[in-house]
Amino acid sequence: MANYVKISCLSAPLCPVAPEVDLQEAVEKVISYWREKLKQVLPDRPDIIVLPECCDRPDVTMYPAQRRQEYYRHRKDQVRDFFAGVAKEHRCYIAYAAVREMEDGTFRNCIQLIDRTGAVVGVYNKNHLVIAEHDKYGILYGKEAPIIETDFGRVACAICFDLNFEELRIKYAQAKPDLILFSSAYHGGLMQNYWAYSCRAFFAGSVYTKSPSSILSPVGDVIGESTNYFHFVTRTVNLDCRVIHLDLNRTKFNAIKAKYGAKVNIYDPGRLGAVIISSESEDFTIEEIIREFELELLDDYMSRSLAHRHAPGHIEC
Repeated sequence: MANYVKISCLSAPLCPVAPEVDLQEAVEKVISYWREKLKQVLPDRPDIIVLPECCDRPDVTMYPAQRRQEYYRHRKDQVRDFFAGVAKEHRCYIAYAAVREMEDGTFRNCIQLIDRTGAVVGVYNKNHLVIAEHDKYGILYGKEAPIIETDFGRVACAICFDLNFEELRIKYAQAKPDLILFSSAYHGGLMQNYWAYSCRAFFAGSVYTKSPSSILSPVGDVIGESTNYFHFVTRTVNLDCRVIHLDLNRTKFNAIKAKYGAKVNIYDPGRLGAVIISSESEDFTIEEIIREFELELLDDYMSRSLAHRHAPGHIEC
């Protein structure tokens, strides 16, 4: 049945903090900064808010690396706990992206996903660092690519440079999350569209204000973007959907619409040969429609086509 989720991607420049400012005052400035920024999206009552990479780091143009580590060690979980309080008060998830210190004194660039009760329900450590993150700032590479269970669906995470690497994308394509959260300092261009389409997942990217934050569909279409005037975007998506190819399915569309009308939506992005089919009803899921009309999922069609190519006698000698 319809599974509507309201997503907000919120961007902001890094908070300007002079390095000579007391560390606790710096933390409080960052919290105050984000308290004001959140006012832009909280009135829409989103289910999840995505924040950009290292969102609580003071502006790096004026805050040297050594002072930054001192700030992280003093900050500990204070900013995370602030966001946890907001998540609990407003009954939403928040993807809090920040550098954190581990118990052994090493650092990770991570996303901590906070749920509607203020609890951290999953952590993703950036798998693919820019080399300087390790060599200059002492951050270690993450090795896991967890799928995080939420009350609305299955969520995957990626951070900035991650978007360039097939190793991580393939893991997610195989895991089939409903939504990919992307916290970043760069946009990624066509890679956002490719990740959304290849993983058959919605994609929510929060990027610093030099580039737009975006929400994309599982066929790689941009559903909404922030602008040069408003550094946030909020859209409602329906996670009860699947991607199917037109071949063999297209002839069944008229029968589906004749029986269910607006209760089933079929969205064609054009040029792709694939569509998104979704249940807009509380009466049935899209999986029930797929079974009733014997629709073939895009991934199944591609697998069957590949197997057919490799069948004995099908390839030229």
